[in-house]
Amino acid sequence: MSIFDAPIARCEAVHEMVLTDETQRECAREHDCPADRQCPLEGCFAEVSGLAENDPPAIRH
Repeated sequence: MSIFDAPIARCEAVHEMVLTDETQRECAREHDCPADRQCPLEGCFAEVSGLAENDPPAIRH
């Protein structure tokens, strides 16, 4: 049995569980949300995460 202790929430916009210990901007980039999408979890994300906001997005294969 594994224990996943990160804060998560269900996002109805992408129909997935998302991590809320990252910033909303990081989450939107990770899930390819359009810039004009109203985030249903607005206000639930961390204001600052351990990741650098200016890092280039990960390369997807």
